[in-house]
Amino acid sequence: MPFFCSRPHGFFSYLIPVAATALVLAGGAARAQVKPSSPTVYPPPAPLITDTLAANQVGAAQRYAVPSVIGMGPSKGVVAHIEGLANFNIKSDLRDREPNEKTENTVVKNRRAFIKAYAPLLNRPRLKLILGVNYDREEFKFEDPNRSVFYRDLEDKGLKTLGAQLAVIRPIDEVHWYLARVKGELNGDYTSSELSVSDYLKMSGEFIYGWKRSPSYAWGVGAQLGYTFGRQSLYPVILYNRTFNPRWGVEALFPARVTLRRNVDSKTLFFGGYTVDGLNYNIKLREPLRELQTLIIRQTELKFRLRAEREIYDFLWVGLEGGYRYNYSFNAFDEDSNRRNLFGIGGGNRDKTVVNTLGGAPYLSVEVFLVPPRKLLNKISK
Repeated sequence: MPFFCSRPHGFFSYLIPVAATALVLAGGAARAQVKPSSPTVYPPPAPLITDTLAANQVGAAQRYAVPSVIGMGPSKGVVAHIEGLANFNIKSDLRDREPNEKTENTVVKNRRAFIKAYAPLLNRPRLKLILGVNYDREEFKFEDPNRSVFYRDLEDKGLKTLGAQLAVIRPIDEVHWYLARVKGELNGDYTSSELSVSDYLKMSGEFIYGWKRSPSYAWGVGAQLGYTFGRQSLYPVILYNRTFNPRWGVEALFPARVTLRRNVDSKTLFFGGYTVDGLNYNIKLREPLRELQTLIIRQTELKFRLRAEREIYDFLWVGLEGGYRYNYSFNAFDEDSNRRNLFGIGGGNRDKTVVNTLGGAPYLSVEVFLVPPRKLLNKISK
């Protein structure tokens, strides 16, 4: 019989089970010497390239809480924006006469443009002050302005907004923060030679107290005083910024806007959602209405939008936005009825001098903006 088929005997019959037992005991001892760490320690999350905060603000040692989160687009320094709408219908009811004058028209041009700039006055870890200025302009053109005195008063009139704001971001500790902002704007058809600050000045502001739950999740509650819903009013707001993963996130200041964000890469972002915008203009009438020389136009609109932002150069980005605008209100008040509405006196259609109904329309806008250069951000994060 061959050797490899023979049964072991003698000394080797005892050696094999002893050796096997020794190997099992040695393996168990080796495993006992390696103790797993408890709890498991993972490396801190690295901020995305598109994040504009210093690393020590969004990394593992979250020393200073702020409302922004990892994955949000770059902070905008200077913004130039132009927007146009397709033609839409307007129906008007002039209530300055008996019987009321009712007419309708087509708006063949409604263009808006603005330029904004933001600069940090103070940029310390525990306190940030940001100064902003803006200049906006809007124009209307009608198919036949002679159908109503209101159309003639509004035709090709430059409706301007000149504003300045101061924002304060105050991190309290690694979790809590608050944001406060005050803004003043001169809204209307004024010129430099006839500008009266008291006639055109509109003030707004907000305060939000929040929590930074992680580098990718911040939320807060507060209140805003402004013209988002046409007339000056105070309403509650909820801030919710959250990045769910490297690709998806939400940026919201409810009820004014809610946006879903898609991070394609470090240079391309897509957005989708809605915004509620409010406008409030004082205009001087070329032709009086019921002996009125001044009207206050209050507009509230809802936009459903899709937006794309793309880096062109290290500090230069471009934005393209399109969507549909639904006009909730576009009415005109005399100064006395506007003052009564501010203090909650009166209401309904009785205080409206001109009641307008505007049709919805698709819109398209193009935006170019400057952001802090990546080299500068890298220096800040070191």
